[in-house]
Amino acid sequence: MRTYLLLLFCATLYGSNFVLGSLLLQEFPAMHLSAYRLAVSSVFLMGYLILSKRMIRLTARDVIYFIPIALIGMLLHQVSFFTGLQTIDATTASLILSLSPIFTALLARIFLRESFPLRMAVGSLVALIGVFFVVSQGRGLHLSLTTGMGIMFICMLAFSGSTILMRKLTEKMDALRATAYSTLLGCLLVFPVAVWYEPDEQNSHSLGWWILLISSALLIQGLCAIIWNNQIRKVGAAKASVFLNLQPFVAMVLGYLMLGNPVNFTQVGGSILIVGGVVLSTLQKIPRYNSHNKVLPLTTKKE
Repeated sequence: MRTYLLLLFCATLYGSNFVLGSLLLQEFPAMHLSAYRLAVSSVFLMGYLILSKRMIRLTARDVIYFIPIALIGMLLHQVSFFTGLQTIDATTASLILSLSPIFTALLARIFLRESFPLRMAVGSLVALIGVFFVVSQGRGLHLSLTTGMGIMFICMLAFSGSTILMRKLTEKMDALRATAYSTLLGCLLVFPVAVWYEPDEQNSHSLGWWILLISSALLIQGLCAIIWNNQIRKVGAAKASVFLNLQPFVAMVLGYLMLGNPVNFTQVGGSILIVGGVVLSTLQKIPRYNSHNKVLPLTTKKE
């Protein structure tokens, strides 16, 4: 029971990341917000590795593996996440990103030759129908596509792509080390881009905003990464991933309570279809002999 409660705690924080990100964007530019959060989570994760004596020396070949993960999973994913949140609400963003398990499976089929069974195809179709309802906003075949939605789709694809890359990297090292080093490298990549793209950032923000930024980074991108990695060894990746489907519900509720985002029946119906389709696609029986050995490759989660 303790393990499931911890996984529920992480899923709730991951869902709240969409709302907290929307709040922080009222004060911080998107690029600088990405850089600051990566800096905080990098210090936390690397500090944890040092204190737990789990640091390893990286070879030149290891760095080559980390570069595409940092570019796609950190730079592109983080920047597109906060840029997209500037123009769409937290609920819609969370629903689009909830498609990542399906697109990860598609990419795994293409690049890793993993199977894509009929159950997964049906679940994918159900989830995409749900996205249609959310995007159309109850206007039938008239789709209300926006730039923010397009950016969030890029964010979702970047996360799915980085998950595939992380799977290959975790064949060489455990997921927590891989997450910590890729986060650090991503931070080093995002900061120069932020300074170049948004040179007028003055850092003259009130203490309250800095506390919200630092605490959200520590909890969501730091502590949750450690808790998730530890608990997933106990229940397996497939069971743990089911908890991630709670993110849109959390984002919808918190978005309504904290930001006043309206929730309509079309959005609720689309949400049910998306979450149901993802569950249908990803839920599977876990053999007892290996259910404690699977480790979910982690990237910094659903901001």
